[in-house]
Amino acid sequence: MLTAHHTVAFLVLAATFGSALLMGWAYYRRTVPRGAVTHLLAAAQTLLVAQVGLGLLLLSDHRRAPDHLHYLYGVLSLLAALSPWMYAPAEGRKRIAWFAGATLVAGALAVRAYMTGIG
Repeated sequence: MLTAHHTVAFLVLAATFGSALLMGWAYYRRTVPRGAVTHLLAAAQTLLVAQVGLGLLLLSDHRRAPDHLHYLYGVLSLLAALSPWMYAPAEGRKRIAWFAGATLVAGALAVRAYMTGIG
């Protein structure tokens, strides 16, 4: 289970930073993100949910992270990625910026979660 948690951590980092980069590029080019961009964003959010789920399974097996901040950073990363669904404006271009920024913040928090989880 711990190996799966570590593997998904690297996938989370790749998906969050990749989707933030592609969403930022779409914002810069003034295009509506479609296809791979939206699928990568959905993958990043799904991987974050899976990562938190794996973390909860590890906790239920009495496997603890060396630093308690690991849990905070993990949950904040998930909340950051999901927050635009409630707070982003309806206008397309601003919505893209919200999702790009929130996914970038989620990736940064995931890096901190990873750094506090290794020990």
